[in-house]
Amino acid sequence: MKEYELYTFPNGIRFIHKQVKYTKIAHCCIMADIGSRDEQPHQVGIAHFWEHLAFKGTQKRKSYHILNAIDGLGGELNAFTTKEKICFHVSVLDSHFDKAADILSDITFHSTFPQKEIEKERNVILEEMHSYENDLSDSIADDFDNLIFQSHPLGNNILGTVESVSRFQKSDFDEFIEQNLDTSRLVFASISSLSFQKAFRIARKYLEPIPLKQSFRKRVAFSGYKPVHQTKNKGQNQVHCAIGTTCYSLFDSKRIPFFLLANLLGGPASNSRLNMAIREKHGFVYSIEASTSFFSDVGEFAIFYATEPSKHERCYELVMRELQKLRQSKLSTLQLHKAKQQLMGQMAMSEESNQSLMLLFAKSILDFGYVPTLNDIFRQIEQITPEILQEVANEIFSESRLSTLVYFSAK
Repeated sequence: MKEYELYTFPNGIRFIHKQVKYTKIAHCCIMADIGSRDEQPHQVGIAHFWEHLAFKGTQKRKSYHILNAIDGLGGELNAFTTKEKICFHVSVLDSHFDKAADILSDITFHSTFPQKEIEKERNVILEEMHSYENDLSDSIADDFDNLIFQSHPLGNNILGTVESVSRFQKSDFDEFIEQNLDTSRLVFASISSLSFQKAFRIARKYLEPIPLKQSFRKRVAFSGYKPVHQTKNKGQNQVHCAIGTTCYSLFDSKRIPFFLLANLLGGPASNSRLNMAIREKHGFVYSIEASTSFFSDVGEFAIFYATEPSKHERCYELVMRELQKLRQSKLSTLQLHKAKQQLMGQMAMSEESNQSLMLLFAKSILDFGYVPTLNDIFRQIEQITPEILQEVANEIFSESRLSTLVYFSAK
């Protein structure tokens, strides 16, 4: 069976579909290569606001009709915004694939942004911002982005600011979409039991009539990173700490070796080096993780943990020690083999979810123009050597290039 089939409509929209005969659920999405980094200074937060407003009225549907159209069928309609992508997605019984495609195309291309709904959703987003501010594990991640990328759009909070969200009007959404929407940078992705021919006939009905739209937007590449060390008094009992730096872009040949290294250091598995050294050995933290984000021109690496104020200095020393080990010592053949097996197992398990796979399809088509197979990625992982990992560790984990952000209490 083919991994997927791909078709490009005359307007540039790409349709990618995978038939999975055993499922009764259809997962489909429309993903746009538009994100918070594409906002102008007066538009900070508008991409995420658009994501919310897309459900609040179109040329032929009111908000209630949009929500009830999928929820009333027992399905799910949702959306998300990242630094470089906006996505609307639906999961529904495969017999309702037509309805899903209809709703997705309607909210993507025919939203009307009613002023009454803008006012209501403005309050919802302000409450969302307040919620994130009260969760220090979320707010430190956002603040760390700003610390790393400074005045560049990648450093902006995806939710925006209270000031920006409070002033958006209908004309602002129209302007943002006009500036950024490009049909050649849109993908409709689906996974269901339907054959490609049947799914294509449905998708064609809603996508082919969309007029060709071109955007001449150029993303401003990030440059000029300088390490910064910052502390903030948050008046909490715990110290929250972020340690990190810039790293490789989505297209850098060292991205996958670095992803393996970061996974070994602080990935989701309980046997990660940071978890073993700091939680399991000393009991200093509830959780500690190393995260990676890869963008079209740069990447970001960060370690996050929270601990008691009396334990923070020791935790920081232990983190630095683990980074030093990776810089100074090559992995043994057995260590590297285990690290590769773990990462490949995690990646294979993530593809067990058809919804996750569908979203991966859409993002890969937008970023690379094709979807790398698991075997393709496994071959790249197998080629990683201890020398490459040590080289990467010395490039990224050098103490002289690390930034830190600490939330502390002055009590």
